[in-house]
Amino acid sequence: MDQAAPVKRPPSGARAEQKRAAIITAARETFLQEGFSAGMDLIAARAGVSKVTVYNHFGSKEALFTAAIAGALDAPLSGTLVAAIDQLADADDLHTALTDAARAWVAGVRDNPDVLAMRNLVARELHRFPGLGTAWQHQAPGRHHPAVAGALEQLVAKGRLAIPDMEVAIIQLYSLLLYPHMVFSTYGTELDADLTGRLISQGVEMFLHHYAPAGPGPAR
Repeated sequence: MDQAAPVKRPPSGARAEQKRAAIITAARETFLQEGFSAGMDLIAARAGVSKVTVYNHFGSKEALFTAAIAGALDAPLSGTLVAAIDQLADADDLHTALTDAARAWVAGVRDNPDVLAMRNLVARELHRFPGLGTAWQHQAPGRHHPAVAGALEQLVAKGRLAIPDMEVAIIQLYSLLLYPHMVFSTYGTELDADLTGRLISQGVEMFLHHYAPAGPGPAR
């Protein structure tokens, strides 16, 4: 396994962010093709940077792999969907707005083969590289998915939801909406459109009901 050089602080700035994005893209493609045993030299070459630069940004192969997974899971949360999630706190009807955002989010995951492929790659590699699970576990969900965490924090700040444990709430939201598709994909199948729609509508209802602030009615 490639050994990491000690790193205190990753590079910052616009140019550094461009390199970081290129490294994550190259890593995701390489890991999907080669598995976790893929060499860091190959990833660096595909990203157009040196191997030292890769380590300066991520510190270790496990950390890079974790970032690549998070990037794949976050891929559907881009463009107009991020804007929709950001605007949840100001939506007139929170239930409808969250349901619409959830449908687009789930569709993005189902329609993006890299998302499920990366998740399944982790499951395949864990027996050989148990450090992957540890690296993933030590990253809080809010750090993996800042768009979702930020939206929920805004809803709490505006009194539209009452969430005492944000880490648990994020995992619960993913469990209701996304994780069923990841579990089924592990076995080479998928949920049909009708069941997916019911999971979304009832999942949103359960989430909003559970985290509704104290008052006369559910969060709206």
